Amino acid sequence: MKIICATLNAKYIHTNLAIRYLKAYAEPEFDIELAEYTIKDPIMNIVTDLIRRKPNVIGFSCYIWNIEETIKVIQMIKKIDPTIVIVVGGPEVSYDVQDWMKKVNEFDFIIVGEGEESFKRLLRELNSDDKHFDQVPGISYRHDGTILINPQLHKLNLHDLPSPYRFKEDVPQLGKRVNYIETSRGCPFSCQFCLSSIEVGVRYFDREKIKEDIRYLMKNGAKTIKFVDRTFNISRSYAMEMFRFLIDEHLPGTVFQFEITADIMRPEVIEFLNKEAPPGLFRFEIGVQSTNDYTNELVMRKQNFEKLTRTVMLVKEGRKIDQHLDLIAGLPEEDYHSFRRTFNDVFALRPEELQLGFLRMLRGTGLRIRAEEHQYIYSDHPPYEILGNRILSFDDIIQIKQVEDVLEKYWNDHRMDHTIEYLLSNIFPSPFDFFQDFGRFWEEKGWSRIGHQLEDLFRRLDEFLSYSGIQNLHIVRDMMKYDYLAKQKYKPRKTWWEPTLSKKDRSHYYQMILHTPSVIGESKLDEKDLFKHTLLEPLSFDIEKFFINNEIHQNEPTFLLVHFDPSNEKPTFTSIKQTAFQMIE
Repeated sequence: MKIICATLNAKYIHTNLAIRYLKAYAEPEFDIELAEYTIKDPIMNIVTDLIRRKPNVIGFSCYIWNIEETIKVIQMIKKIDPTIVIVVGGPEVSYDVQDWMKKVNEFDFIIVGEGEESFKRLLRELNSDDKHFDQVPGISYRHDGTILINPQLHKLNLHDLPSPYRFKEDVPQLGKRVNYIETSRGCPFSCQFCLSSIEVGVRYFDREKIKEDIRYLMKNGAKTIKFVDRTFNISRSYAMEMFRFLIDEHLPGTVFQFEITADIMRPEVIEFLNKEAPPGLFRFEIGVQSTNDYTNELVMRKQNFEKLTRTVMLVKEGRKIDQHLDLIAGLPEEDYHSFRRTFNDVFALRPEELQLGFLRMLRGTGLRIRAEEHQYIYSDHPPYEILGNRILSFDDIIQIKQVEDVLEKYWNDHRMDHTIEYLLSNIFPSPFDFFQDFGRFWEEKGWSRIGHQLEDLFRRLDEFLSYSGIQNLHIVRDMMKYDYLAKQKYKPRKTWWEPTLSKKDRSHYYQMILHTPSVIGESKLDEKDLFKHTLLEPLSFDIEKFFINNEIHQNEPTFLLVHFDPSNEKPTFTSIKQTAFQMIE
């Protein structure tokens, strides 16, 4: 019997852990081939590859991001060869099972919930002459036109599960993709918008086996390892043990990512990380979702924002760990103005990334079951994103989506940090107001429908600021110039702004530098370096002083000399007072 476990990942760099657990658990009794594609791959290409492998059984791992494409693949496969048995599993099909079986006739079996044991026992029945599907726990199937659902098995002992990380065919790709590690299953919390709230309790894998798996992954080239535990730090002793292990045994260039609950993290844990962890080794993902206490109460989410703030700021002060914070727009009793407060509350922490998402009414969650209580309307198709509720209109959602668009480009991508920080702190009433005003302008210009080069992003911000009529636009433009040049490895042939100095004037200043090199301090540049690898730009203030004391002195115009050394990754900057040139002349 030829068996394939397949999935469509969101991107090539992702890997699917579920199908690897199924393969590991079924061995050596069954030899399973793995087949991973992406949702961007042409359906015909996927079907062609699967059919050419001549399978008897294909199992698909299903999620909100791939279910629609997966169904298209399955329906085409069934048309080509109806004898191929199709088994589906995963969070998207584990709920509303009756509906799925009625909706998709091509599903022969659905694995409900935790799938390792159920899938293996189903394979045994499929491989036998006398089939008794009623003996397989946790599956749905059809019998004489009736849809049947067998009760689920008791929870597996995770210590007994074989490793899903040791397949030779995975080794060549370990350094190119995100490698997911699961050290526990379940979640201690009951957030009504999340599938993790459905499974009660937390179960742990064997710690020493996990450590061996991590050693194996690093030894074979893995660079990005992401822990998929819903709350990695629920056990302080466990988190400390794993942090210590990763600090002691990590290999250079490896990055570990965790989802943590920030308000339960003890200060001593953060102090330990700030002292012991190498910079860049760890990355934290923190779900804030809302700072509205009533909203959190309605979704059964326990959160102490004061303690969360303490954790985020202590980590930030350590300058060792990047933090990615999440918000969800559309939670119960969070209207547009309340969400504005939530956004500003969280943005005040200045996380390295702020992910603005929209509520999804996932199958099986408490919010979807009780959607009518808050008059939710939402898409019937994955990812089931909300279209409005009792106090949040569709127009409100569109406005917040405008915020999301520019937030991603102008904050999370860190293309112009100094400029954006200056605008948020000195020009606009609040961070939300800046992103909202800019996002609305962006949408009106039609820029959301076209691509963008780095230069375009600077030009478009400049156009928005000009349109807004802000004060001290010349200062902001000077900061934008600095941020733009700081991102360049080589001297740009053309900048996003029109040349400020003529070639004649620029050459004149360069000759003065060559004649009096002390004007640029300790930097030693010969004539070739100066003319070929530097850029001279007049600024309206001393930017070096600004970086020191965060003050703008407009009565101190300067020249910024930027040296793009081909041997360095980043340019170097020298600030020259304009009075220094006047003294030479």
